[in-house]
Amino acid sequence: MLLYDTMSLSGRNARGVPAHRHLSRRGALRACPSLRPEALVGALQYYDAQVDDARLVTYLVRTAAAHGAHPLSRARVVGFLREGGRVTGARVHDLETDQVFEVRARQVINATGVWTDDSQALVGERGQLQVRASKGIHLMVPRDRIRSSTGLILRTESSVLFVIPWGRHWLIGTTDTDWELDKAHPAATSRDIDYLLEHVNAVLATPLTRDDVEGVYAGLRPLLSGESDATAKLSREHSVVSPAPGLVVVAGGKYTTYRVMARDAVDEAVRGLGGSVPASCTDRVPLLGAEGYVARWNQRGRLAQQFGLHVERVEHLLRRYGAAVDEVLALLGEDPTLGEPLDGAEDYLRVEVVYAVSAEGALHLEDVLTRRTHISIESFDRGLVAARPAATLMAPVLGWDGERVDREVAHYVARVRAEAGRARAARRRDGGRRPAGRARRGASGSPWRPEPAPTVCPAHRRSRSPGVTGAHCGPAQCSVRALRTLLLWMREKRLQPRACVERW
Repeated sequence: MLLYDTMSLSGRNARGVPAHRHLSRRGALRACPSLRPEALVGALQYYDAQVDDARLVTYLVRTAAAHGAHPLSRARVVGFLREGGRVTGARVHDLETDQVFEVRARQVINATGVWTDDSQALVGERGQLQVRASKGIHLMVPRDRIRSSTGLILRTESSVLFVIPWGRHWLIGTTDTDWELDKAHPAATSRDIDYLLEHVNAVLATPLTRDDVEGVYAGLRPLLSGESDATAKLSREHSVVSPAPGLVVVAGGKYTTYRVMARDAVDEAVRGLGGSVPASCTDRVPLLGAEGYVARWNQRGRLAQQFGLHVERVEHLLRRYGAAVDEVLALLGEDPTLGEPLDGAEDYLRVEVVYAVSAEGALHLEDVLTRRTHISIESFDRGLVAARPAATLMAPVLGWDGERVDREVAHYVARVRAEAGRARAARRRDGGRRPAGRARRGASGSPWRPEPAPTVCPAHRRSRSPGVTGAHCGPAQCSVRALRTLLLWMREKRLQPRACVERW
């Protein structure tokens, strides 16, 4: 922490966040009353920045377009063009029109993340970089499940665990495991979810259960492969190489160094162009919505009054769109009904759906519910209730008829079901463990519902005596009593331990 504070003072910019401070056990419990007193002796409190990765990518693309780039979404590179030994462009498959066309360029930059090995193979030569996909998952739980005014960072066996405030939710993550299946559809396994719950529950007075989990999402990190078998030990740094004339490959890295990665890759490509090219200025180019944000935040009260919104709604829009909030509010000026909450996802306004289509390139319902917003992971139903209202708002902007709206909603419902199917398949790979509280069928075929995931009461946690039931205990709250009940049931059924676990 002292090193971080020192580095923040040595840069060209003024300190962006306060310095860290030490907290006693009492001070830490005041900041986070949900912690178990015996789980800590004190704490360090420090400050950090937070990023919404989907919003960052959207605004990176829009900023690039504002400076002359021509972005194309839903397009896949299927091959490279070559003249002799030189790469002169790429063949691109437009997934919207199902057409394949050629794009020619003097220099091609391959920045395909976890698909680096696959894209390098399209050149027809052995790639110089090997990338392994490391899967990380996060859980989303309601904010009221953990009483705390601060985020948490916990040490684990191989890494750290974060509990980060995220609007009206807590974001809990992450894991770090190898992934060798379909890179387009990483899935959280039962073991992943148990890992996060187990480690966060180790410090919480009221443990979380599967029923508290609103959403789960998984992503892949592109790690430069080395001699280590564990992805947690692979490099988070990036590398830039030129495996063939006219082609530059950049791989590895992380969000916090994305501008350095971009500068290094473009500088390498510029060397192959010849002539005079100005030096990179990316460190001085703000993203769209950054300029004027502070002034707009200062005016949030007036904006709320002007457009008939609560101040918290304006703050929500400012955090998501920055100074580009003026474009969003302009839509409200044309149609005030867009200022109403979206049915099924009341944290978002109807205008955000329309803006995602008109200004942010959303072409399908899933684009809005999973990428332009976080509705799919912030609601227990994965956004199924909000699907049709959102599609209905998108229809006039994209020229959809009723049949197309039905098709988009059906596709999204099928997507949610497919994700549930992948989760079930992942549980089978984990050995068939089921989520706590999920109904299953007993041997007689009648529905059998286990009690909610049991927890250990403070009395038993301290005494660790299976024969003691303190005043804190209840049949469904204490795992010690639950274990005794399980053993009695096992004795009645004359079951062996393995059969007992499977039935339970």
